[in-house]
Amino acid sequence: MTKDPAPRRLWAFQLQQPLLPTRLFDQIAFLVGTVVAAWMAVVIAIQGFRTPWAPVWVIPVWAITAYAVLPRLHRMLSDLYVPDYFFGRTRTADGLLGDPVNLGVDGSAEQLDQVMTWAGWRRADEITGASSWRMILSTLTRRSYPTAPVSSLMLFRRRHDIAYEQEVAGNPTQRHHVRFWHCPPGWFLPGGARADWLGAGTYDMNVRLSFFTLQVTHRINENTDVERDYVISSVCRTNPAVTVRTLRNFTTGYHARNGGGDHFITDGDLPILDVSAVDASVPPTRPDAAGPASAGATIGRAPLAAVVAFALVVLVSAVKLVGFFGAGEVQGLIAAGSGQEQVPTVLVGAFVAFTLSQLGTSWLALRGGRRSRAALIVLLTLEITLVAIDYLDGSAALGLDWTLFTASVQCIALLALSSESAGAWARRTPEVGPGAAQA
Repeated sequence: MTKDPAPRRLWAFQLQQPLLPTRLFDQIAFLVGTVVAAWMAVVIAIQGFRTPWAPVWVIPVWAITAYAVLPRLHRMLSDLYVPDYFFGRTRTADGLLGDPVNLGVDGSAEQLDQVMTWAGWRRADEITGASSWRMILSTLTRRSYPTAPVSSLMLFRRRHDIAYEQEVAGNPTQRHHVRFWHCPPGWFLPGGARADWLGAGTYDMNVRLSFFTLQVTHRINENTDVERDYVISSVCRTNPAVTVRTLRNFTTGYHARNGGGDHFITDGDLPILDVSAVDASVPPTRPDAAGPASAGATIGRAPLAAVVAFALVVLVSAVKLVGFFGAGEVQGLIAAGSGQEQVPTVLVGAFVAFTLSQLGTSWLALRGGRRSRAALIVLLTLEITLVAIDYLDGSAALGLDWTLFTASVQCIALLALSSESAGAWARRTPEVGPGAAQA
């Protein structure tokens, strides 16, 4: 009698779903961007602190550390030790544990939008260059911005699908807001219950520096249950067709910190709004369902990271062209040619062609081109690597000059392109014509 062979042992990584090539490339680019950010912060700190203006150079070093180095380190480390399954908490874009999931909804997107609109909630704008600039101005001038964008929180490995808010007394720093994620088809909550949507509602009190990343962020009210109950009461008060069922002790009551370092408490209950009986015969028009968009409309919806990357590539290209043609380098090439003008002419043409092609690639990346974004990341990485090699072997000295400025701008452009929002923008469904997202 033969024994059945022992089952082959499988390692943990063999049980995971294989990474798509685009995701693998994004992870490599993210790692490269992190190394570049740390290198840039160290170089600027060393060069800046050698000057009498050392206190001024603290600002760019802080900005790079708070908005590039620390968030990316948090993201990489939290991917190792923070569980990726659902346990009632969201995650920030940096990978930290975010606000608690404290609300559920049964119903369609149109019904959810209908009841929230009737209850006086406004849909939050997407984070774009225009909305970010308007948010900064409204915060500094204390002007109302009732549809100000909210920061991205992740659930089911994606950012929230929709967010609503209510501004308080025209003050952009104080607002009620709730984010919603559509649950995957056939997905069950712990315990076997089901819901079409999950939400996280909190109340912003003011603006301060994040406890973990030192970024400027909103501070939330500690009692998230009060905000959860406010969302429910505002909806039920304006629409009698909405009913509520509550999953008692969905989680244990607990207190913790969110991704910004704010304390919060919750009783662990999960109320679920049933809006399936609401008449939504006139569904709201959605921007992403309005058909093919023009180039201007597409760029208007581009995330801030993509806009920043394009602007910085344009800036660096302009600096290169001015430095190349205005600092006597062209005349030096011609003089070094010793009568062989064809060689310097070819070099000048190659430089101009390379710069213009980089500009064109950045324009296509701004419009959401996957291949253009990948090509631009590779080009910027190569240029930064060459500068770093020259700096390390002593063949070039980096001081507070145009060389350091150009390298720093390229580093920031690489950071923007390798961000999660820029990657998601490139991976989205094509909207700018056939093959545009592949450009």
